[in-house]
Amino acid sequence: MKFARKYLLIPFMLMILLTVTACSDTTESTKSSSNKITFGLIGSIDAIPMIIAEEQGYFQKHNVEVELQTFKSAKDRDAAFQGGNLDGIISDLIAIGLYNEAGFDVKITGSTTGSFVFLANPSIADIHDLKGKNVIVSKNTSIEYTLDKALESVGLTAEDVTKEEVPSIPTRLELLTNNQADAAVLPEPFVTMGIHAGLKELTSTDSLKIDPFITAFTQESIEKKGPEIIAFYEAYDEAVDYLNTHAIDEYMDIVIDKIGYPEELKEQIQLPEFRKNSLAKEEDIQAAFDWLKSKELLTKELKPADVLSNIAIK
Repeated sequence: MKFARKYLLIPFMLMILLTVTACSDTTESTKSSSNKITFGLIGSIDAIPMIIAEEQGYFQKHNVEVELQTFKSAKDRDAAFQGGNLDGIISDLIAIGLYNEAGFDVKITGSTTGSFVFLANPSIADIHDLKGKNVIVSKNTSIEYTLDKALESVGLTAEDVTKEEVPSIPTRLELLTNNQADAAVLPEPFVTMGIHAGLKELTSTDSLKIDPFITAFTQESIEKKGPEIIAFYEAYDEAVDYLNTHAIDEYMDIVIDKIGYPEELKEQIQLPEFRKNSLAKEEDIQAAFDWLKSKELLTKELKPADVLSNIAIK
């Protein structure tokens, strides 16, 4: 009987072993899924390194699973971010102040190579001519911040123009090209598209020497996914190396497809030299916070150090 009992137990033990193994595999699968980084971006020039990192397999090379989600407006991106659907985003210094004012703990973990350009219809000779004119913006964002800084640079104020709220970037360009507004602040590729349509460049963030372009992660994601965030930026830096050492012809189709350049403008596409990941400068952060305070959008005594995380800085 002992002999029989012993061998009757073998299938039972095997069943337990298989069950434990299956549970272990499920746990590992869940763990892997939970450590995936979901990252939000808007289709503009500063998104290219992330897109190249995905296309060239650099995320996989650095053992991090990344899901990139693209949005047409900052408001749609922010809704997904604050709703808990994203770990991190391409964002700006104005948004960082607003997140933290609302009690949403978000940290700047890097910066991007971005640019905004102030475009106007051909009847506008320079920024001075905008006095009393209609400018379309996305209010309480770095777009409006850029507009105010541009006006300030020539002695005008925000009250000297009429601001019309248009969150969607493609809609802003459409309204401007159809003479339904006098000027707008836009990112690439919409700048190239606008100039091709006959619009005129007035100034840019580069000319104004302002740099609000950053990447950010929630504090919760930083605490729970630190190694993955570090790997994310290692892949980002490798993508920057690729972009700065390869001709644009080698990845032109990706830029057209993912960023939204029309095929007919492929010969006009010009990209900047991309920077590897670094933190935003404290003086740039303070300037953005001062602007928010002037609009009574920031009441907390936030310091630049309060919103910075060097988790991925070498």
